[in-house]
Amino acid sequence: MKKFFKKAVNKPKNILSSQDTSESESSTATIEEPIQAKPKPIQNEVKLTQTKSKPVEIKAKPIQPKLKSVQKAPVSVKSEPIKAVKPIQTVTTESVEKVSSTDTKKPEIQTSKPVEQPPKSHFALPNCPDWEGDFSEYIDGVPNISGSEKVMLDTLKNASSKPVFLPDSGIDFGNIRGACAIALHMHQPLIPAGGGDLQNAEIISNLKYMWDNQYIGDNHNAPAFHWCYKRIGEFIPQLMNEGKQPRVMLEYSGALLHGLRQMELHDVLDNLKTITLDQNYRRAVEWLGCPWGHAVAPSTPVQDYRLHVLAWQHHFAAIFGLEALSRVRGFSPSEMALPNHPDVAYEFVKTLKDCGYQWVLVQEHTVENSANGQNPERPHIPHRLTCTNSHGETCSIIAIIKTQGSDTKLVAQMQPYYEAKNQYRCNLAGKSIPPLVTQIADGENGGVMMNEFPNKFFEVSNDGFGSDTPLMNATEYLEHLFAMGIKEEDFPVVQPVMQKKIWEHFQPGDGPEKLAQVIKEIQQTDHQFHMEGGSWTNNISWVDGYDNVIGPMEKVSSMFNEKALKPQIPTNEHRYRNALFHLMTSQTSCYRYWGQGLWTDYGQEICRRANDILTYDF
Repeated sequence: MKKFFKKAVNKPKNILSSQDTSESESSTATIEEPIQAKPKPIQNEVKLTQTKSKPVEIKAKPIQPKLKSVQKAPVSVKSEPIKAVKPIQTVTTESVEKVSSTDTKKPEIQTSKPVEQPPKSHFALPNCPDWEGDFSEYIDGVPNISGSEKVMLDTLKNASSKPVFLPDSGIDFGNIRGACAIALHMHQPLIPAGGGDLQNAEIISNLKYMWDNQYIGDNHNAPAFHWCYKRIGEFIPQLMNEGKQPRVMLEYSGALLHGLRQMELHDVLDNLKTITLDQNYRRAVEWLGCPWGHAVAPSTPVQDYRLHVLAWQHHFAAIFGLEALSRVRGFSPSEMALPNHPDVAYEFVKTLKDCGYQWVLVQEHTVENSANGQNPERPHIPHRLTCTNSHGETCSIIAIIKTQGSDTKLVAQMQPYYEAKNQYRCNLAGKSIPPLVTQIADGENGGVMMNEFPNKFFEVSNDGFGSDTPLMNATEYLEHLFAMGIKEEDFPVVQPVMQKKIWEHFQPGDGPEKLAQVIKEIQQTDHQFHMEGGSWTNNISWVDGYDNVIGPMEKVSSMFNEKALKPQIPTNEHRYRNALFHLMTSQTSCYRYWGQGLWTDYGQEICRRANDILTYDF
C-alpha cells in the first residue's frame, strides 16, 4: 500500500533500514498541535519576491553540511544537523526555448486519434487572455501557474504530431521480446508551518519543516530526500557517457518544484534541467504531467482538476521551457486515483485530451473490460480508456496499465525488468508486438528506495543494454507501435471500474438526475458498489471521515468558481493567480490521508486563507 511519509512528518521512513518489509513499519514522530489563535486576515501573496526584470543567472547557495557522503554512498546515509536555508529572494528563468525548426525534418507519426468535435464542457472555463505570455518562474511573488495558457496550448498542439523519442530511440523494436518502464513519483506538500502560530505561519514545503526539525522522529531523512530528488540527474549522464541506454519517467508535483526553489535547492533543478534539455541525455528521460497540488481526481471538483493540470504545465514551462513541455505526452494521476463516476471520469479524460496529453497511467484494478466487467486480460499492452457521461458524450485516451500494488520495492529493486524477461511477443491487430511491463513508485520513500535503487538501476541499465528486454519509456514504446502501423483504435477498450453495473441499468443520454437515481438504487442492493473511484489500493477512502476538511474545500472551490471563473477574471491577474495557488494547495491528498489531527488542521487553515483572498481581493 502506498504510504506518503513525504507528506507527513509524523509518518517517516527510516533511512538506515535497507530491509524494509512494509512501509507501515516506520516509526511515528510526535508533533505538538499548533497554538490556536484567532484567525486574522492574511497578506494576499506567497512570501517570495519576484520581479519581471530581465532574467538573471541563478547561483545555488551551498547547504551545509554538504551531502557528499550521501551522493557517493547512498546505501548508508548519515546526516548532520543542517542550517535552515533562507527563502529565495529573486528567481527568473532562463530564456524560454522555442521548438526547434529542425524538428519539422523528423518523421511524423500518428500519435493518437483526436476526439472529433469535442463537446462543450459542463462547467465554467478560465478566461485565458490573448497576449505574448510570460514564463518567468515567479510573478509578483507567486509561482507562475497561470496567465499564458493560450501560448502554452498552441505550442502543445503544434508539436503533437511530431515524435519525441522515435528518431533517437536506438531500440531494435522488431527483435525484442519485451520491455520494461519505470516511473519515479516525487511530492512534498505545502503546509502552513513556517512559524509557531498556525493562522499566520508562512506556507512552506514539508521538506523545509523536516529540514529545520531533524531532531523530531525521522525528519533526519530530509537530506536523503534532497539527494533522491537530484540523483537521477547524475545517474543518467554517467550511464549514457558509458554508452548505455538507461530509461526513466519522472513525475514531480508542482508543489514540490515550488518548495525546492523556495528552499534554494537549485542543485536539484539544475540536475533535472541537464537531463531534460541536453540533447545528449534527454532521450533517456520522459516527464509525466500531474496535478499541480497532488489532488486526487475522484473527489476534486472537475473544474478545479483542470486548473491543476494546466497549472503544472504552466509551471513546468516556466522552469524548463516551452520546448521541453511540448515533449510531455503522458499523465500520471496522483495516488493513481481514477474517477469511476461517469460524469467525473468523462471530464477527467476530456481535461487530459484538451490539455494535449496522449496517454494516461492507470492502476490495474481501477479499470475493467467494458464487455464483461473483468480485469484486463493483457495488462502489458496499451489499452483505450473510454469514458461516457450521463449526457451520452464519450471521450477516450490511451491507457498504460501499471500492474500490481504500490510497494516502492517493486521499482527500487527493478522488478519490472525481471518480469519483462518472462514475457513474449504477442499479437495485436495482426502484428507481433513486445509487451511493456510498467511500474511507478515513490522515488524517495523507504529505505529500499533510498538505499538500494541506485545500484539496482545501474545493474539493470547495464544488463538490459543490447538485450531483448531493454528499458523503454512509454511514449517511446507507443511511437514504435504507431510506426508499425498500429492505431489507437486497435487497443482493447477499458472503462473505470464498476461502470458495467451502471450501464446495465442506465442508458447514456438519460441525464444526470436519472444517473444519480440509478447509482442510489445499485448502492442499496450492492454494498461493495461505490463511486469514489479507485487508486493505489481499494481500502482507502478520500472522502469518508474527512467532512471537516472536505466542507471547507468545497466552499473555497465554490467561491473560486463564483468569483474568479464565472466572472471571467483573466488568468494573468495577480489576484487570480494568488487565489489559485491557495485553492490548489488546499486540495492536496495529504490533508485527507493521515486521519484527523494536525494534517486536517493544515487543510482547514489553507482553506481559510483562500477564503480571505476570495472575499477581500475579488
